[in-house]
Amino acid sequence: MDNKSSNSLVISFLTLRKAIGCLGMALPFALALGGMLLYQLETQDSISGYYHTGMRDVLVGTLCAIGVFLWGYKGFDWRDNRASDIAGFSAIGVALFPTSPPNPSSIEKFIGGIHLVFAASFFITLALISLFLYTIVSAKVNGCSSDVIGPIQLSDPNKPSTPRKLQRNVIYRISGCVILLAIGLIALIGVLPEFLTSWLETLDPVFWLESIAIFAFGVSWFVKGEGIL
Repeated sequence: MDNKSSNSLVISFLTLRKAIGCLGMALPFALALGGMLLYQLETQDSISGYYHTGMRDVLVGTLCAIGVFLWGYKGFDWRDNRASDIAGFSAIGVALFPTSPPNPSSIEKFIGGIHLVFAASFFITLALISLFLYTIVSAKVNGCSSDVIGPIQLSDPNKPSTPRKLQRNVIYRISGCVILLAIGLIALIGVLPEFLTSWLETLDPVFWLESIAIFAFGVSWFVKGEGIL
């Protein structure tokens, strides 16, 4: 493959990462501001709660786009590919199986349970990608060979990381930890006594924690796409 074709593939590869990152960072703002400006909505209990508002199409469309991009993304090795596939499948599952509405029926509760499983899978997989895959793998542009995907190759693990790579690793680790911490706090809220949760509900903690987790995921992918650093 000539250098021009090789560079085009790298640009497409990095652009896909940046696109995933931008969608993740924009989603909480699009839902909150769109709901406020278009439908005079207060902040919902959770990001998934916007499914039952006029912002449903924005939520479902963005999640499906993220899911398709993640599914179509091809990483450096089978671990990267499998993790991205799981995250993509989970994102689409979150979109197709909505969270339970107020006063749900038995079938709506069941669907809401499936939604929670997909949501947990989505966030946990993204956290693991940031913590354990992005921090050990980097890319370089070389001539293509038959055993690599396009122009992407694994860098030599025996060579020291560049200062930029070390800076990116800090962001990946912070992003992964933030996602796990946010999900842990959401789980903790779910088991708190009612007198505490009734007070917390006025602050919409689940929405803000989910927003922080999704934004952290977006930052991680945007940096991996060389949007910065």
